[in-house]
Amino acid sequence: MTENHTRRHRGTRLTRPGPLPPWSLVAAGVLAGGLLGGGYGMLRPVQYTATSYLLAVPGDRSDTATALGFAQAYGRIATQPAVLADAQAHAGVPADALRAGVRTATSPDAPMVAVSATSPRPAEAAAMANAVAGALARRAGAVRADTRVSLVPFTRAVRPAEPSSPTAGLTGLVGASGGGLLGGLALLVRPGRRPGTEVPRPAPLPGPAVAADARGRR
Repeated sequence: MTENHTRRHRGTRLTRPGPLPPWSLVAAGVLAGGLLGGGYGMLRPVQYTATSYLLAVPGDRSDTATALGFAQAYGRIATQPAVLADAQAHAGVPADALRAGVRTATSPDAPMVAVSATSPRPAEAAAMANAVAGALARRAGAVRADTRVSLVPFTRAVRPAEPSSPTAGLTGLVGASGGGLLGGLALLVRPGRRPGTEVPRPAPLPGPAVAADARGRR
């Protein structure tokens, strides 16, 4: 019975799985990050972006430097409530959608204002950009007698043909890269035996001295 128990015990020890290799942390991070990133890219709604450009033109008793300064100033006020309220009627969307989806950009070298709008629908994105650009041009025209600078349309926004949001493949690739990086960091900081160290072995116990003493006495 003891022999059978010993065999069963040995068989259990042989079938016990060993520790996972160190690179498994990196592989698990890449797999998890890729799945999460790809899922995020598939669930996130597709966004389209259209851009309209305005040009600041100096008038009488004005110069290009003045036009450049007013172009940057108009770029800052393009998303103010007064401008968005004027653009709302032309865009056909609520003011909150304009405030959330419209962004402006200016250049330190050219007197231009770029008005970009983002929306799940491409036609709506173009309409939003053109509406805000038109409202901003009308606002500049109302004070042209004082500023001596006017904003004129340079290029109108057109309906975008391709989405501006990242695809599921791109988000999956980014997620896999981030997951692999986190797995590598976890591999570096995990507790373990330092290289070059040896496991201390137990000191050998001295043999029994009773039998030797008994033989010497005889």
